[in-house]
Amino acid sequence: MWSCGVNFPNLARNMVKAKKFVLVKHFVGEPKESDLELVEEELPPLKDKEFLCEAEYLSVDPYMRPYTARYPTGVTMVGSQIAKNTSYFGFLEICDPKPGEVVVVSGAAGAIGSHVGQIAQIKGCKVIGFAGSDDKVKWLVDELKFDAAFNYETTDVTKALKQAAPNGVDCYFDNVGGTLSSAIISCMNERGRISVCGSISSYNADIKNMPSAPIVQLAVVSKQLKMEGFLTYRWLDRWNEGIMQNLQWIKEGKLVYRETVTEGFENMTKAFIGMLRGENTGKAIVKA
Repeated sequence: MWSCGVNFPNLARNMVKAKKFVLVKHFVGEPKESDLELVEEELPPLKDKEFLCEAEYLSVDPYMRPYTARYPTGVTMVGSQIAKNTSYFGFLEICDPKPGEVVVVSGAAGAIGSHVGQIAQIKGCKVIGFAGSDDKVKWLVDELKFDAAFNYETTDVTKALKQAAPNGVDCYFDNVGGTLSSAIISCMNERGRISVCGSISSYNADIKNMPSAPIVQLAVVSKQLKMEGFLTYRWLDRWNEGIMQNLQWIKEGKLVYRETVTEGFENMTKAFIGMLRGENTGKAIVKA
């Protein structure tokens, strides 16, 4: 939740004030700052076995955009203070990459996409990424050492894949959906695997007038593709496995990351809107 405990010197007297962002209007199109209101509240005294945490870093993620439609106005904006290992399980369990295979990642310069690409490299795969700016493409190739990366805003996706993966694509980790994903799916090899993490391209669209994209069912059937969506909670019983494996890769220098940090809890909404516009590279977080 988008809430931040403050005024901790009063904790001994059970008087703690906190700030939170309240959803005052459901998003229509791109979220607006006026859709959320920053309010201050006095927290009730702690009950037995309860404890209070003060937020230091908060996460802004694409899933928050569609999730808010599930809740009435007046609720505290959904969110988290702890990052999930989405890419570890969602990629390895569904795509099951093999050494030498070609892996394509959309939204490749984001927190999840950049992680997936590096895991694919660790597994001995050739990795191709698509991102929304030339700077992000440069980061993917120069620092993360992707085999190839392209700006989907200025590149013909099908031609780019024929150039970078002339023998086709084996695994696709989809963060974006839309026409980009349709083009990538059309370039996949027989028995390819598609892990659907999100559909960022449609999150700000009117639900009654969703953007159209080329049909993918023909490719799915004719090439016998496996396409599966997932939620990370499927692997709650293995949470620590993902944390420890990622930590080991970081210590070994096999996994690197970048964060786009926004200072100040009051700027949560700006960070959220900027993330949906693709202004972040790597993980978008807010330092309270």
